[in-house]
Amino acid sequence: MTPRGVGVSIRLKLALSYAGFLIVAGVALVVVGLLVLRFVPQGALFGMDGDWAPNRADLLEVFTRYAVWAIIALVLFGLVGGWILAGIVLRPLQRMTDAVALVRDGRLDHRVELPGRRDELTELADTLDAMLDRIERTLDEERRFAANASHELRTPHAVIRTLVEVAQADPAGRDIDTTLARIGATNDRAIEATEALLALARVGRGTPLALQRVDLAAVVETALADVRADAEAARIRIDTDLRASIVTADEALLLRLAANLLRNAVVHNVDDGWMLVRVREGTLIVENGGDQLTAEVAATLTEPFVRGAGRTRGAHGRSGAGLGLAIVASIVRAHGATLAVAARPTGGLQVTVHLPR
Repeated sequence: MTPRGVGVSIRLKLALSYAGFLIVAGVALVVVGLLVLRFVPQGALFGMDGDWAPNRADLLEVFTRYAVWAIIALVLFGLVGGWILAGIVLRPLQRMTDAVALVRDGRLDHRVELPGRRDELTELADTLDAMLDRIERTLDEERRFAANASHELRTPHAVIRTLVEVAQADPAGRDIDTTLARIGATNDRAIEATEALLALARVGRGTPLALQRVDLAAVVETALADVRADAEAARIRIDTDLRASIVTADEALLLRLAANLLRNAVVHNVDDGWMLVRVREGTLIVENGGDQLTAEVAATLTEPFVRGAGRTRGAHGRSGAGLGLAIVASIVRAHGATLAVAARPTGGLQVTVHLPR
């Protein structure tokens, strides 16, 4: 940030403005007084009873003397009064400045909390407090995301290192095929987590969308073809009700959204389970059986690395990176759509995405 030179304070500017306004008003009154005095006759004047009366010159002399003193008084009053009034008016701004300075120095929990009735300054303070709330939430989410990402990426490498060390410690008893298979599976897990992180970053960086008219049912049908094999291996029954529905979306991101929802329904299901996929009027609904979840847990599933069973993997050998619904939520936000995640009373989830038609 470019350093700024020292300038005149707003309080002094306001004080000078108040004083200037009073001086202009005072000069205007003096001008009006001088114009009125033009109607007073010159020369010696006497009243009806013969007493002496002041003429124009006399009145001008007195008027000018008091007008000068009045202007000087207005200047002093304007400067002092303007300085005091400006301080009172600017006090809320100073409170906001102090609050922002504290937040800048690390006090993220500090807020302005400006008292008083609603006006321009209280609205500004409330907006600033709302912005600080959002910044604090965002930073907390970033910290949790960084910690979880570090854990997710470190764990597979630690497992691989342990497998290698065990194999090296017992050359005679090691099973090369089993060790390589476990290393390969662990490496696949690391690749899956890395690709999910990259996808989440791409969606969240605000890249312009390639919007076009897309048949949501056709996109979901394509995504279903990729998960049928895994579903059949786990004996998960897939029921569909796909009705043609044209929406305005980025087709590649929409396919990723559908694929993540369907894969999530397979990964976090049970053997001999079921899933129901419906498309109608711009809405995609994916339901699946599974472990019973509370509404509180369901509400957190769109956060990165949060899974229904805590940090555990999917049941029966199926695994996920914990980023599927987080990516879905990012795609939904990018499209201005709506997302609802609800726990089913008998177990499993119902996820509803409503896209602009």
